[in-house]
Amino acid sequence: MSWLRKNTNKSDSNRLILKGVSGVVEPGEILAMLGPSGSGKTTLLTALGGRLSGKLGGNITYNNKPFSNSLKRNIVFVTQDDFLYPHLTVTKTLVFTALLRLPSTLTRAEKTTEAEAVIRKLELTNCKNIIIGDEFIRGISGGERRRVSIGQELLINPSLLFLDEPTSGLDSTTAQKIVKGLSDLARGRRAIIMTIHQPSSRLFYMFQKVMLLSEGNALYFGKVSDVMPYFSGIGYIPRVAMNPADFLLDLANGLTPDESSENKSMQFSVLFWRGVKERKHESFSGLKIGEVVTVALLCGLLWWQSDISHLQDQIGLLFFMSGFWGFFPLFQAIFTFPPERKMLQKERTSGTYRLSSYFMSRIVGDLPMELVLPTLFITITYWMAGLKSTPVHFFHTLSVLLRLVLVAQGMGLALGALVMDQNSATVLGSVIMLAFLLAGGYYVQHVPPFIAWIKYISVSNYSYKLLLGSQYKSSDTYPCENGTNRLCLVGDFPSVKNTGLDGQVSGVVALVLMLVLYRLIAYMALVRIGVTKRLV
Repeated sequence: MSWLRKNTNKSDSNRLILKGVSGVVEPGEILAMLGPSGSGKTTLLTALGGRLSGKLGGNITYNNKPFSNSLKRNIVFVTQDDFLYPHLTVTKTLVFTALLRLPSTLTRAEKTTEAEAVIRKLELTNCKNIIIGDEFIRGISGGERRRVSIGQELLINPSLLFLDEPTSGLDSTTAQKIVKGLSDLARGRRAIIMTIHQPSSRLFYMFQKVMLLSEGNALYFGKVSDVMPYFSGIGYIPRVAMNPADFLLDLANGLTPDESSENKSMQFSVLFWRGVKERKHESFSGLKIGEVVTVALLCGLLWWQSDISHLQDQIGLLFFMSGFWGFFPLFQAIFTFPPERKMLQKERTSGTYRLSSYFMSRIVGDLPMELVLPTLFITITYWMAGLKSTPVHFFHTLSVLLRLVLVAQGMGLALGALVMDQNSATVLGSVIMLAFLLAGGYYVQHVPPFIAWIKYISVSNYSYKLLLGSQYKSSDTYPCENGTNRLCLVGDFPSVKNTGLDGQVSGVVALVLMLVLYRLIAYMALVRIGVTKRLV
């Protein structure tokens, strides 16, 4: 079978998507189609189900008969997404489907009986009176939702089932239950064809046949029990014991057992440049640059040429810097992982790259914008506000601000990866950063002992202390009273004394530890939530 798809560019050339793919599926068998993203799995499945438009070549027959509308009534196609009404129960969902799809020759009671039979067949009895639910309404589990979708199609008693990624987004145990249910259906003289990204080894051996696709070509078609002996016989032998599906996907990606590790260590560079090209317009958007420049100019004007005689004003500017550059990169980083979760899952389940390569490329790729904007801000504000005008003091202040930005970015990455919901992570990040600001030593100078521990984990506390240290020493003096020559020590000024100018080294160490810790938490969160089954 072959399929030609017209390109989206201005040329009239066509692209051959499937090339000479052939196979046979008997009643009672499950055929699993494996392959990386873009290999042609969904295209082939859609073509077999009679749902594909375009220039088709080749033949598809059902019991040696060509595809026709009469045959189509015995074929069902279950899509990857479950489109169900969230407020209906499982029983009502299937009963309404039966009333709509079953022949009018059946009575309402008979149609209801058919729906109840499907509920028993798919082991949905325990949840039959629970609503479907959605992301906002609690209902049945993801695996049960998938079985309800399959049940809607089973009502017409089909002889051939096509399923696109029936185990997508499910844990291995739930996925195994789904495939076991499909195996039971196949034993009822039905043929089942399904696409699947990366089954576990237990799941893999539940299929009768497998087709491995790569760039539209069938690398293998045959019995599951013969696949490893076949590739071993032509010289492709895994170096260590591994899931056969992982091994097959490596081969489909063009990675031989000897080349896999080497190629994966080149992955960082590819992912880095892809990320830069994808996000360059977003990262260096005029809106973000305009926002930072506007705030910088506003600060410079409000604190225009303030000097040490206005010590309280200067200290307020330093604390504002620690607050603004705590929040700004935090919210930017929170939106790093949640929007890319589906893409990450898709590419990782197909074995395209390692999670560590993706993580590092994402972190490094965002650094330019994270460092350029605060540098631009401090360059504008510092000289306008009249802070100490020596290169040493300027670069000292800049280095503190950049460390703060990197820590705040790490916190945002961790929250985004832990929660994986942008709105929830934003609220949580706001609460945490506000708590850090309140305990930062500027607003409240006499914090009760039972809650004073917050300052030891507060990025605002350490960055504020370091910013003070970038401008002042304890021995520096300022005019105690306006219009007099009486001088006082900066170290004794109340807003400075409470925070203290000592412990500068410990403040740097604390920020460095936070910088590493938050990123480690972000990485472990991606592993823990099971973004993909192949995490390393």
